Amino acid sequence: MALIVSLPIGTPPQSQQMVIDTGSQLSWISCHEKTRTKLPPSSFNPSLSSSFSVLPCSHPICKPRIPDFTLPTSCDQNRLCHYSYFYADGTLAEGNLVREKNTFSGSRTTPPLILGCARDSSAAEGILGMNLGRLSFASQAKIPRFSYCVPVRRNPVRTTPPGAFYLGDNPNSGGFRYVDLLTFGQSQRMPNFDPAAFTVGMEGIRIGGKRLNISRSVFRPDAGGAGQTMVDSGTEFTFLVEDAYVKVREEIVRLVGSKIEKGYVYGGALDLCTNMDAVEIGRLVGDVVLELERGVEILVEKERVFADVAVGLRCLSIGRSDLLGVASNIIGNFHQQNLWVEFDLVNRRVGFGKADCSRSL
Repeated sequence: MALIVSLPIGTPPQSQQMVIDTGSQLSWISCHEKTRTKLPPSSFNPSLSSSFSVLPCSHPICKPRIPDFTLPTSCDQNRLCHYSYFYADGTLAEGNLVREKNTFSGSRTTPPLILGCARDSSAAEGILGMNLGRLSFASQAKIPRFSYCVPVRRNPVRTTPPGAFYLGDNPNSGGFRYVDLLTFGQSQRMPNFDPAAFTVGMEGIRIGGKRLNISRSVFRPDAGGAGQTMVDSGTEFTFLVEDAYVKVREEIVRLVGSKIEKGYVYGGALDLCTNMDAVEIGRLVGDVVLELERGVEILVEKERVFADVAVGLRCLSIGRSDLLGVASNIIGNFHQQNLWVEFDLVNRRVGFGKADCSRSL
């Protein structure tokens, strides 16, 4: 499940389908010349835009020690700045860094922003990087806040309604409850810590009304940076570090009983699955609540504690971070359904508000 928006890019604008990703920095689109055949559904033709320009190797961003990329930038054979960007799910995006304008509501246009131009990508959508990094779309466009509303995923998934996305003020924000972003000193160089992520303080987890015996320190970064808790629209499910996940798994197994598919791991990430009926699972487990600072809570209703992953098979929608290859707690978009989630960059906070995201908002 992904949050996809249509963004007008270039002059004149070409509509680009992009996945909103609050867990990454670099925005990129698929670029293809008009001479190519069998173009991806959403492809950008640089030759048709008068505002398109490439970043040369001499640009300050194109330096091997720039910390904004997961792999060092390099100079390609055409003397253009080449980027490679790894994501937590193991996928790789690469291409050239370029500058291009974005147009909103007719007359409002951004100055040229740095983004990636992936010429060999077959992806149907690009990425709209929205974290706190200096090269994210939100930072470059100087957006004070943005918000989205994730509709409930239907089965089959293709019937899911589109949801909503605001750049700037949200008229519904009066009912939001906010949790402050955690801040850490620039001098703290922690190998497992992502300083550009939307890091919040999680206090605990309740399952069926029972608060699990998990120390709040498990949800905070340790000396090496492992354990930070981030709100990420680009990750589907929620993932917990080992000390927290073990407690959640023990409680779910206690409630569900022995009807667990032993040895089965869905997508290499979810390892607690069952063929039990969804209604029966909900009756046995109940709701799950993610407790954040300042009394803010994310309610995961019993219908969304397990996710349908195949015909007759459901998996706990909370996974083990180790299987994802990260050392963080991640609140994914599956547990942000029917919620307004606002990222307030000015006041450094994240707001949550209940909503019916399938309706016109």
